[in-house]
Amino acid sequence: MRNIFKVSSIGTIAGCYVTNGVVPKNAKLRLIRDNIVVKDNCTIESLKHFKDDVREVRAGLECGIKIAGFDDVKVDDVLEAFEVVQVKRQTL
Repeated sequence: MRNIFKVSSIGTIAGCYVTNGVVPKNAKLRLIRDNIVVKDNCTIESLKHFKDDVREVRAGLECGIKIAGFDDVKVDDVLEAFEVVQVKRQTL
């Protein structure tokens, strides 16, 4: 995280920079602080690129992320975005 923005009506928004991959709005998040997982399996409440609501943010771009039901974010925290995919078992 690069910066933190506190909005009275919304809560705390994390100003982030996507280093690699894509962050889709329906992704789950893992919050890591000092190499310790602080919060896992979070959902994204709001994903913005500048002032526009977006569906995804690609690597090399900045974005604002509001984590649903969680406001304890600090500068230098790391957010990992991931998707849970169910794969049907195949018999051989």
